[in-house]
Amino acid sequence: MLPLPTLPQVVDATSALALIDVLQAALRDAGHTDRMRAPPPQPTTCCGRGCNGCVWEGYFDALVFWREDALALLVEAPAPSA
Repeated sequence: MLPLPTLPQVVDATSALALIDVLQAALRDAGHTDRMRAPPPQPTTCCGRGCNGCVWEGYFDALVFWREDALALLVEAPAPSA
């Protein structure tokens, strides 16, 4: 098993992309890219007014589930070599 990567704290769109990059690289290194679904797409409909229930809140929630799934794959045995 490869060591788990150090994950950036997600506080905005930039740090969310950094988290995705780190985890996708770790999944690639472990040979799990074909077993992991794509990360959630960033919202494109935010109005910027800080609405309660903003689309970014849903994105960050979805990203938490994606991160958990990626980490679960990373703690499994490495993918078999072809």
